Parts: sequence; C-alpha cells; structure tokens
Amino acid sequence: MVILAGGHEGGAAAGGVHPGRPLSEAVRAALAASPEPVCVVPMTLGRDPGLIADCARALRWLSREEGPGRLVLAPPFATVDHLTAWLRTAALKGVREAPDTSAVLVTAPVAGPFEDADLFRVARLVRQYGHHRWVEVAFDGGDPDLAEGAERCRRLGAGHVAVVRAAFAPPAELPAGVLDTGPLLSDAAIAQVVRARTQEALHRLAHGHDGVAEGLDAEHGHGYAHSHGPGGDHEQDHTHTDPDPDAHHTHAHTRADGESHRRADGRGHGHGHPHGHSPH
Repeated sequence: MVILAGGHEGGAAAGGVHPGRPLSEAVRAALAASPEPVCVVPMTLGRDPGLIADCARALRWLSREEGPGRLVLAPPFATVDHLTAWLRTAALKGVREAPDTSAVLVTAPVAGPFEDADLFRVARLVRQYGHHRWVEVAFDGGDPDLAEGAERCRRLGAGHVAVVRAAFAPPAELPAGVLDTGPLLSDAAIAQVVRARTQEALHRLAHGHDGVAEGLDAEHGHGYAHSHGPGGDHEQDHTHTDPDPDAHHTHAHTRADGESHRRADGRGHGHGHPHGHSPH
C-alpha cells in the first residue's frame, strides 16, 4: 500500500494527504486493510524538508504500535536537482520562440522564508544553465505575487512572459497576457517517479531499513544557523519528542532535501552544472 503525503508545494494536487492527523489516519486504515507493508512517499519537489521530517515522526509513532516490517518511509519524490532539471525542460518546451526576448516566471505557493529563498536559488540555476535571458520568481499568495513578477519581467524588456510551475498545484490565477506552460510533470511521469521511490523503499525495508531515521534528520541545516557567540558552548539538546503524534511540526532551524549528495549548488556532493534527470 502506498500513501502520498503533500505539503506546501501542492502535493494534494498529486493525491497527497496532509502530514498531520490525515496521514496518521490513512496509514492506520491501510495497516488494517492489508498485511502488506505501508509505504509513505513525501511529495516534495525538494523544497519541503519539513514534510519529510513530519512523515518520519508520524511513522515513528505508529511503528511503536505495529512493530518492524510494516511501515517504511520512501525517499522524497524529488530533490532540488530534479526540480531544477524539470524546470529547465518545462521552460524550453513552453517558450520555444525568441528566448532572448522571453522571460520565464517560476512560480510556487508561498511557504516559509527559507523555502521561498530556495526557489530564488533554483531559478538562478535555471537561468544559468538555460536559454532564456530572464528567469524571475513569483509566489501564489506571496511577495512578489504573479502580477508583480510579470510586470517586473516586462519592465526588464521581456516581450513574452511564461509561467513554469515549481509545484504540483497550478497557480490560482494568471495575469493577463502570461502564458501558462502547464503542469511541471504529467500524471504518467508522477506515477512513474512514485513507483520508483516505492520500489526503492521496499527494497530497503527488505534489508531492515525503514527510512524513518533518515527522515527525522531531513530538516538538519535548514533555517537559521545557531550562533552561541565567541567561546560559547553548544549544550542545548535538540532532540524532538512526540507529545502529539498527529500534530504538524515545523522546525525552522534545520534543513536537508533527503538526498544532499545529488545537489548541484555546491552545498552537497554535487557541484557546478546541474545534470538533467529522467522522471525516475
């Protein structure tokens, strides 16, 4: 049984459930319905480490009731490397004509300041390794919003503005004259990636690894860095407890995308030019 969990990137549009009580209830129902393992896939495109950690906390709590071998947390649906490559492809397909006078507007639902800052970095990589003169960022319900983003593109000199979605969910409303390039991935491509993540997770589970420990560490390094001043000691205990297993926890002091070794921004094993990725 596979359960998808969605966060601020619009994972609900891909069939994901909220990582709080809805996820716990869905997992319990799946456990009761079948003796087969239940696999939870965090539907993040690489900018929601909190979703991965929340899924891990829920599964850790539920595993106390079930014992080993019944629950597994899959690797996240995608990393920022995947997202960058998919956005480059979407920009090329959606804006085939006059790239020197066209602008790409990368959009996503507004989230937290660090998640939103990540989108600006991704957009810079799309521009660096793409073919369009302008690649700007705008947020559904955020600052800048889509209308402001489109206006900025036009003031920079763009004759055409096209939206590419760094999210599963479509924009709420597009400004007049802005081209919508459509979903970032087709339903078939999403299903293919989910199958690949599920197969990997079940393979790991067969070897005794349920993915929960890695998921609990997903937020490490995300958010504000700790500073204790000159000569300060870092004695604070950052262990998280689970007083309410269904609560939706968000911690702004850690970060990871679940597969940091694939990153292409110099903050992991990868460096330089982001490689293109197939959907799986």
